[in-house]
Amino acid sequence: MRNASVTVPGRRTWSRRDFFRSGLMGGAVTALATPVAATPISARPFEDSIYMRLLGVEPHFAGHEHTTFVGGSRMPPEVMRAMAEANEYFVDMHQLVAAAGRRIAEVTHAEAGLVTAGSFSALILGGAACLTGSDLEKIVALPHPTWDRRECLIQTGHRFGYDRAYRAAGMVIVEAETREQFVEAISDRTAMIAGLASVERRENPPPNLMMPEELIAIGRSAGVPVLIDAASEIPPVANISRYTEMGADLVVISGGKGIRGPQGTGMLAGRTDLIEAARLHAFPNSHLGRGMKVGKEAIVGLVVALNRWVSLDHEAVIETWNRKSRYLVEMLQGIPGLTAEYAPSPKGYADVRITWDEAVIPLTLKDAQERLAEGTPKIMWFDPVFMTRCLEDGEEIVVARRLRAFFAEHVRTA
Repeated sequence: MRNASVTVPGRRTWSRRDFFRSGLMGGAVTALATPVAATPISARPFEDSIYMRLLGVEPHFAGHEHTTFVGGSRMPPEVMRAMAEANEYFVDMHQLVAAAGRRIAEVTHAEAGLVTAGSFSALILGGAACLTGSDLEKIVALPHPTWDRRECLIQTGHRFGYDRAYRAAGMVIVEAETREQFVEAISDRTAMIAGLASVERRENPPPNLMMPEELIAIGRSAGVPVLIDAASEIPPVANISRYTEMGADLVVISGGKGIRGPQGTGMLAGRTDLIEAARLHAFPNSHLGRGMKVGKEAIVGLVVALNRWVSLDHEAVIETWNRKSRYLVEMLQGIPGLTAEYAPSPKGYADVRITWDEAVIPLTLKDAQERLAEGTPKIMWFDPVFMTRCLEDGEEIVVARRLRAFFAEHVRTA
């Protein structure tokens, strides 16, 4: 576990003691014995960041998951050092891709693996592999297949925005609502069945929604390969190999997010023949995936991140997130109309559920999120719960003070 400190790029390292001494937490440790309108925060903790200096873009404190459109995850120092060292050398990319794929296969308990340019790239390459196998003529033809076996079958409950990747590979998506319709839709035109791992953690799923294990069984019975998208399913730790062990022919996992490798990397794991077909499509070959380039530094960074992740005490890591959640809950008590609760999530860690009586604090959830994202310091969160897994040690102190001051300022006075 790291020391309780937060490093702001280009600035000193702050410990909890430093924050208290500096006055950044002044008043937040007491309830509303002081006036409701707390002293405004004037510090801009990220003003010295490379984003501000170079482009004038202000970073934010993260109350969200490792979400790509708001920066993904933070790579650990050893990953950054490894990428810098990788920059100092030249290497045969075919050999490097093959070696990295072997390590991915070991960790995911798959027959083979492939580094990809993010998870979306892995979806495209997985779909392409199922369309063509290792047939060079078919590989060259994509993304415009001329043969009949080009359908991707998806149950309606597994549809999501990124499944357009299968269309980018050249597939035609066929959608079925019920189990019966799904099984009936399988034909000699079906090249692949696609499923989402995330359906397993849905609350109150509809009775007809098939789980990955059922999709895999149907695919095996019909002789159709099944791809499971588990891009965002780390943690829990068991998901790194859960779907390959379940029998999925291909599994997609993000190289960033919970693994904390380069956010522009992904992993495709599965059957040897399908991974070999995907590799033929992919960089450094000059086919469908040529533009989905993964540089040598990113490949090394992913492997180092993966090795680091395997060695972690994951229970201890999760406890650091839970500790931050408990801290935020404690620091947000005593604000009129506001409730902060410790909220265990389906992924095995706890978030903070923040709710309020709009008659007392006249803000909608959207209002609060937008104003915090525009304020100083800038805080972003999107879900009904505030997440702490992206906060480094010490950042929860600044976040707690900002949230407390913000909601206290908006308490309706008589």
